[in-house]
Amino acid sequence: MSTQEATAPPPGGGGAAPRRSAVWTQLWFWVVIGIAAGVVVGLVTPDFASDLKFLPDIFIQLIKMITAPVIFCTVIVGIASIGSLATAGGIAVRALAYFLLMTLVALGLGLIVVNIVKPGAGFPPIPPDPETLAEAQADVASGSEGGGALEFIENTLLPDSFFGPFVENEILRVLVLAILVAAATSMLAPALRKRVVGGIELIAKVIFGMIRLIMFLAPVAAFGGIAYTVGALGGESLGNLLALMVTFWGTCLIFVVVVLGAVSAISGFNVFKLIRMIKDEILIIVGTSSSETVLPRLLAKLESAGASRSTVSMVLPTGYSFNLDGTCIYLTMAALFIAQAGGQDLPWGVQLGLVALMLLTSKGAAGVSGAGLVTLAASLQAFGGEFYTTESIAIGIAIIAGIDRIMSEGRALTNVIGNTVATMVVAGWCGERDDERFQAVLDDPSLVRDAIEQETHRGDDEDEDTSTDRTPATAGAH
Repeated sequence: MSTQEATAPPPGGGGAAPRRSAVWTQLWFWVVIGIAAGVVVGLVTPDFASDLKFLPDIFIQLIKMITAPVIFCTVIVGIASIGSLATAGGIAVRALAYFLLMTLVALGLGLIVVNIVKPGAGFPPIPPDPETLAEAQADVASGSEGGGALEFIENTLLPDSFFGPFVENEILRVLVLAILVAAATSMLAPALRKRVVGGIELIAKVIFGMIRLIMFLAPVAAFGGIAYTVGALGGESLGNLLALMVTFWGTCLIFVVVVLGAVSAISGFNVFKLIRMIKDEILIIVGTSSSETVLPRLLAKLESAGASRSTVSMVLPTGYSFNLDGTCIYLTMAALFIAQAGGQDLPWGVQLGLVALMLLTSKGAAGVSGAGLVTLAASLQAFGGEFYTTESIAIGIAIIAGIDRIMSEGRALTNVIGNTVATMVVAGWCGERDDERFQAVLDDPSLVRDAIEQETHRGDDEDEDTSTDRTPATAGAH
């Protein structure tokens, strides 16, 4: 039985309404408490708060530990359950087309806004401290290792061993492996395919149980992350960088409300209701500045909300590398901010060339805190020329590094909202979305609040279930 079937209301709409849990038993409540406590500690004892970064770091590390296995299992089950590689390929092609369009829109929006506001114009020279400059130079060196499309395919996309991507936690390579295994599984005889998929589902159930245990640490991670941010940065250290932060956050808001709002409306749902549905995950991101921390939860929640397992397992993990709307906005705004702060006025032709380059480099950004800074360095290093020398890139990165954590939260939030919208839009586009279920969940998000718990507490009678052999026509309905 799929998660959406496990949580679906009784046929015909009858039966008692779901019992609402007390507010203090819900994850988001304790995450809010952790965030509030972190702000207080950061303001009262900034020195102590500056040492609490290890709390979100530990949480992110634990999530990263199980992210690759979750993606591997869910992608295999999702594709193999379809039983038709042509149908799976159709979903993938439509998803990639959507990702390309949204990437262009995000890059273009960031470019337009930063040219109108010009947050870096008249920026006074700020000599960065040696430690920060050294870290920036390291980011530039790391970024210079990137290359063109062939290097991206060889060094980022294709695995060089079966277990290597799991050891190194290379999500794109894990995704490629999972697709290959799923394709091979799909070609097996139906009875054998069912046995293989059933075994992988059992492994996935154990992994989701691990997720439930790890998520108990989310309020602690949110406390440590916010306390560190407030204690380390404070208010005075932001200075003239406030214009860049406000411009970036405002642009992300415009993208979510206007662009994603319009896309959602065309697809038949309200983006604000969708955001309310994932408020738990949004609060976790606020505390950890990482979208990777909520990927396993979103996989279960979106399936429970009415999208077919095949669509969720393909679109959402792929979007984490190919549909980073917030990162795209950040890249164009930060790149032009560095040029403006250095007194450079880039011609439009040069700016469009930079956007074309970032169309590629943005696809390599991971979903963890700080990845955007390295991707920015990689983009500017690859672009080079008279406008971005190695020294100017290092100094520019060092200046932005002071507020990167605050920017990282905006990137992560926009990325997750964008990928959530993308999953439900592509599901509707492909006929893989149960709209009746989806609208019920949007009106009452409590229907999917326990999606992961449902995933890990299914009855043993599922051994007789035939859902692993669902046809595409029934994959999204019940």
